[in-house]
Amino acid sequence: MNQNPWIKLLGDVIEAVAAALDQDDRRPSGDRPDRPAGGPKPRAPRPASGRNLPETDGYPGDYVGQVKAAYRPELDGEPDPGEVVWSWVPYEEDHSQGKDRPVLVVGNDGPWLLALQLTSQDHDRDAEQEARAGRVWMDIGTGAWDSSGRPSEVRLNRVIRIHPDAVRREGAILDKAVFDEVAAAL
Repeated sequence: MNQNPWIKLLGDVIEAVAAALDQDDRRPSGDRPDRPAGGPKPRAPRPASGRNLPETDGYPGDYVGQVKAAYRPELDGEPDPGEVVWSWVPYEEDHSQGKDRPVLVVGNDGPWLLALQLTSQDHDRDAEQEARAGRVWMDIGTGAWDSSGRPSEVRLNRVIRIHPDAVRREGAILDKAVFDEVAAAL
């Protein structure tokens, strides 16, 4: 029986991907990057927007509970509370997809950083719509994390867990007075 050429092509692609994944799993353990106990495998920076996350088993879900915010920034190459850094952030409705964006680190949960997503979109104009959708934003002004110098807002009611190895780069230290306002509003 003749098979539809598109179905045959799809089958060939699936076989090739499966073989490549199987070959990757067979690498000697010395060739694999180290990872902290309990944390996800370190990954290359995420796709910029809307793409599928290659692995979803590493994200434990958004943090629920009282955040113990602490201002401890140090521009030492390591992400610290009080710093705005860039990282891949999973979408709220589907953690297997997300977007590379700036986040404000506000604390820790074991090996995870606790962070709030930033946006340069002005949600004051659509505050009612955002409130209906359950999103709460706060203006934090401008900073070196936005190369265009646009004012930013931070989302207060979604605390994202970020693995330190997933941080792509440091952006800037947020002013302590502004950080304290954000912490008080959490």
